[in-house]
Amino acid sequence: MSWVSILAIYFVTWWIVLFAVLPFGVRSPTDAGEAVADGHDAGAPVRPQIWRKLLITSCVSALLMAVCWAIISSGVIDINTLPFYRDMPRPQ
Repeated sequence: MSWVSILAIYFVTWWIVLFAVLPFGVRSPTDAGEAVADGHDAGAPVRPQIWRKLLITSCVSALLMAVCWAIISSGVIDINTLPFYRDMPRPQ
């Protein structure tokens, strides 16, 4: 597996995991018992903890990337055995 493939899988995995992690622990001012200031959205998070979520996202994505790399490198999944890949026209 080339490093470009590894980066591409990691990039896609990172974004998917980020959007899954973002809602964890989000509390609005109403949930936190705080008053909403004028001009602020009532649903905006009080403390989004974005750096913590980015770190969690990076760690989970690295773990998932390692699992993908192990599966592909071990030969459990080979692109040539996928049915849709075999039926694709080849350039001549």
